[in-house]
Amino acid sequence: MPPEAIVEHRFEAMGTTCSVHAVGASAAALRRTEAQVRELAARLTRFDPDSELSRFNAAAGNWVGVSPELEALLRESLRAFEMSAGLVNVAVMPSMVAIGYTRTLAEGPTAASSSAAHAAPLLPDVLKVAVGKARLAPNVGIDLGGIAKGWMADRLCARLGDNALVNLGGDLRARGRGPEGDGWPVGLAGTTVMLDDHAAATSSALRRRWGDGLHHVIDPRTGRPAASGLAEVSVVTRTAVDAEIVAKAALIAGPDLAPAFCAAHSEAWWLRPS
Repeated sequence: MPPEAIVEHRFEAMGTTCSVHAVGASAAALRRTEAQVRELAARLTRFDPDSELSRFNAAAGNWVGVSPELEALLRESLRAFEMSAGLVNVAVMPSMVAIGYTRTLAEGPTAASSSAAHAAPLLPDVLKVAVGKARLAPNVGIDLGGIAKGWMADRLCARLGDNALVNLGGDLRARGRGPEGDGWPVGLAGTTVMLDDHAAATSSALRRRWGDGLHHVIDPRTGRPAASGLAEVSVVTRTAVDAEIVAKAALIAGPDLAPAFCAAHSEAWWLRPS
């Protein structure tokens, strides 16, 4: 059978390159997806003091109303903590600030003070979520980071129909069998993977680097950039949010523990040593 017509749209958002691809969709539908990415990203960024996430962080110590989207992401964050045995912990924001990640890296890092970094608190001890509201413990801040990207990729791909691919800076979610019926071709760890109703993500200590070996993947046990002996982990799972969780946890866990963790939680994986 000849390949079906595919519509593609690329754009820059969240400090990274994004793209959406769909069979049988209109160009207008893909532009709407970009608008949805930008709208959600603006609400969930920690870099804008007026965003919903920043206002939630600023209200630490109090129960506050949250949107359905933020509530869903806070619940995903708690699940990520449990699934990863604490290695994926959104309460690392103070350590990210301490190492100079106080603004988007397109603007450049600020001065680092790694001595101010500290182990993150156990997330279930400091984050409580109820229907329509949530509470952070005092002096705690969260950064939804990659969990938000994976969650958004899953959500937006479903809206595009039964045969689509969403790529939000390497957090990928595919639905359907692709334009030629054998899956969506995705470059991953130096090879091409055909995704069919699956997702993929890569967690890397090789990108977003600055200063003397600083990077954005924080080990919550130390509050410092992960130095596990792995430089990069790529995984394939059923959902993009799970791919993000598994890849990050494996990168932080290191080469001794990562293979067993990936085998338990993903369908394929690639590990790159430091």
